[in-house]
Amino acid sequence: MKILIANDDGYQAPGIVALYEALQPLADVEVVAPEQNNSAKSNALTLHSPLYVHRAANGFRYVNGTPADCVHIALTGLLDYKPDLVVSGINNGANMGDDTLYSGTVGAAMEGYLFGIPAIAFSQTEKGWAHLDAAAEKAAELVRQLLPSLAEPGRRSAPWLLNVNIPNRPLAELQGVKVARLGRRHAAEPVITQPSPRGETMYWIGSAGPAMDAAEGTDFHATAQGFVSITPLQIDLTDHDRLPYWAPFAAQLGGGAR
Repeated sequence: MKILIANDDGYQAPGIVALYEALQPLADVEVVAPEQNNSAKSNALTLHSPLYVHRAANGFRYVNGTPADCVHIALTGLLDYKPDLVVSGINNGANMGDDTLYSGTVGAAMEGYLFGIPAIAFSQTEKGWAHLDAAAEKAAELVRQLLPSLAEPGRRSAPWLLNVNIPNRPLAELQGVKVARLGRRHAAEPVITQPSPRGETMYWIGSAGPAMDAAEGTDFHATAQGFVSITPLQIDLTDHDRLPYWAPFAAQLGGGAR
């Protein structure tokens, strides 16, 4: 089995080092990660400037690009094989609810999924790397359980994408695993402004808002109770329920109704 690891915190982040060490006994593991922190880069690809790949002293390869760049380059020419699994993380902070739309961690995993490879995004629910050892052990446990299914005939035709969030707790205090839907957050905190040395106003994006939908069944609720949350994701953003609603509008403009 071969596993490709990426992240959005950069190749030197404690989370990716811990994940690599935890997965190394399970498979042949390769790391291709961003040179710098690329949080909130989502699925962005670098199209108008060159990308370079370098190898660090520990064997990790790093790219002067986004998380999705790393996986894209790896799968379209850097590697001479197609990995059985793409894993992203372990992220420094939660990727739950609306965060998944912005997340570079999820974006890296999604890039693997778009190439037809099963993929997992791992995150800790709080920043600071507390109990990272427990998170890495839980990640390895999940991957260990999934690896046999990757050898089954026909699995390439039905890849999956999982978003996993692990509470920052000691291993003994983690309550198990729950499959959960994405919750929702309130709008972000107000933008932060400050003057630049040249007297211009600088703007910093505010912190994420609190959870708006943290009801039972959501990733927010599961992790608050000490469970590891697993959310299967999909790419289709179509609002299928509203297609009939918009069909008459399209017909008025000379288009065909669905």
